[in-house]
Amino acid sequence: MRLIFWGPGCGKGTQAKRLAAECGIPHISTGDILRAASKGGTYLGREAKRYMDRGALVPDDVMIGIIQERLQQSDCAPGFILDGFPRTIPQAESLAELLKLMNTPLDYVVNMEVPVEEILRRMNGRLTCQNCGRMYNLMLNPPQTPGRCDCCRGS
Repeated sequence: MRLIFWGPGCGKGTQAKRLAAECGIPHISTGDILRAASKGGTYLGREAKRYMDRGALVPDDVMIGIIQERLQQSDCAPGFILDGFPRTIPQAESLAELLKLMNTPLDYVVNMEVPVEEILRRMNGRLTCQNCGRMYNLMLNPPQTPGRCDCCRGS
């Protein structure tokens, strides 16, 4: 099964993780693979890190290269769930070309919709650990110690 979960502030990451675990396929979050690539020291990882360190968006060509590297890993053979990618029409077009070259068609794109007021409420309560990327929500899933990550004790 090859899926894309799409939609802002709708719980796609939570649902993607659950479905991925149930199906035994990887949940591929854009933020997670960017952090992994930058730590891995590959050419594309170093390129991504240069942009991320400046707080800039990673260019599409670098992003699609990182996606390609991830999708070519053996754990993606039975399927995958992309979470947060693509975000733009050019990214979607590049992904379509990549998947065609890899002979890996998508099964579904799941567009999750939530009312704008609820998206704002959820996103205003979000926290992300700067060290490990773990996400929290101040209302639904706060860290045990305010300002400290439960996993790595970072902030």
